[in-house]
Amino acid sequence: MEAKKTESADLMKKTGFFFSIGLLVTISLVFTAFEWKDYDDSLLELQGKSSNVFEEMLEVPPTEQPPPPAPIIQQPQIVEVPDTEEIKEELNIKFDVEVSEDTKIEEIVVAPVEEKENVDEIFTVVEESATPKGGYPAFYKFVSEKIKYPSQARRMGIEGKVFVEFVVNRDGSIVDVKVLKGIGAGCDEEALRIVQSAPAWTPGKQRGKPVRQKMVIPITFKLG
Repeated sequence: MEAKKTESADLMKKTGFFFSIGLLVTISLVFTAFEWKDYDDSLLELQGKSSNVFEEMLEVPPTEQPPPPAPIIQQPQIVEVPDTEEIKEELNIKFDVEVSEDTKIEEIVVAPVEEKENVDEIFTVVEESATPKGGYPAFYKFVSEKIKYPSQARRMGIEGKVFVEFVVNRDGSIVDVKVLKGIGAGCDEEALRIVQSAPAWTPGKQRGKPVRQKMVIPITFKLG
C-alpha cells in the first residue's frame, strides 16, 4: 500500500522559500565581512591616553618661566702703549777747577764719630751684674753681724723682709738707698743703715766697661 503525505507536511513546496532565506543570510554575512573594520588595541589605548593627557593639560596648565638673562661678559680692553722713546740729554758739568788727565784726586777719609758714653745712665740689666765683694754669702754675713733688731719690732713680734733699692756706681760705691717695701717698727730704718754702711761692690759691666746699675735686695728680720 503506497503511503500518502498530506499537503501541509510536504516540504518540497517550501524549498524555494528556504533557499531564498539561506541565500539572503549568506549574502548578508559576506557583505558584513567585507565591510567590517578591525581597530588595533594599541591604537585605541594610545587614543585613550592622549585624550587623558589633553584633559589633564586643560585642567592644570603648566606655568612657563622665562629663561634667566645671559651673563654680561665684559671683554678686556687692550690699550696700545706707544713705544717709549729713549731720551738722551747732554749733561754739561762745569767744574770750578780745570780738570785734566794729570789732575790728581785725593781720597777724603771720614773719621768715625765716637759715641759719647752717658756716664750717668743707670742700667737695670747688664751683661755682667754687680756683685758684693766676696759674693752674696760674704754680704749677708756682714748683715747678720752688723744688724740690730729694733726693740719696738722685738716687743711687737714683727718679722719679715725689707726690700731695699740702691745704685752701684762705676767705682762700686753704693748710693741712692731707699726702701721699696718695708715692715715698719724701726726695721726699715735699720735695713737702710746696714746697706749704706756695707762695703763697696764690684760694679756691673756692659760691653766690658763698668756702668751704674740699680739693685734690689731683701734684708730679713727674724726673731731667734
